[in-house]
Amino acid sequence: MPMIKTPDNPTLLYITNPMCGWCYGFTPVIRRMRALWQGRLTVKVLMGPLQAYATEPLTPDAKDKLAVSWHRVQDRTSVPFDYRFFTRRGFVYNTEPACRALLCVRLLRPKLTLEVLRAMHSAFFADLKDLRNPAVLAELVRPFGISENLFMTLFESEEIIQQMEEEFNYVESIGADNFPSVFLQTTHGMAYLTKGYTDLNELEQRMLRELEMKV
Repeated sequence: MPMIKTPDNPTLLYITNPMCGWCYGFTPVIRRMRALWQGRLTVKVLMGPLQAYATEPLTPDAKDKLAVSWHRVQDRTSVPFDYRFFTRRGFVYNTEPACRALLCVRLLRPKLTLEVLRAMHSAFFADLKDLRNPAVLAELVRPFGISENLFMTLFESEEIIQQMEEEFNYVESIGADNFPSVFLQTTHGMAYLTKGYTDLNELEQRMLRELEMKV
């Protein structure tokens, strides 16, 4: 690990979605980056509006494209998928409830956000859990010390629904139109590190170049 002087409080903004296949493959990269840079780097998880508020079921063509994407993720990252997902009929790929659940976690247990995101990815892609269902989401967060009553109260509040919409708008405003995306934020401003999946070494090298330019 190169030991370089870094700007005060550098932050990685990880733009993700609990129901994004490439994010599923990329979250382990972010977790390793956080571990390698512990004490020198803050990681903040933001939710991107992938298919948020969708109302129409997946078409056969959309299913085919999604299946190809999942296979590519699995080939590159070796994360497991359960392809029985594609036998579901009438599935509306609405990711807003899962994003809102993760927002609740970030407010209630901010240090556990990445761990819960990892659990949500695994639940959806490998275990076929329905992350559109609030009861499933409440069950997922319970092992992380969040009571069902507290979670549901926050999850169903008008304030959190509005905050989720504002976060989606913010993510779009900074140009994060592909998930996963990563920005580096310092006192000198914000820089794009990756749009889409990249491996740990490449992500770290891009971050180091940005940090070296800012000291």
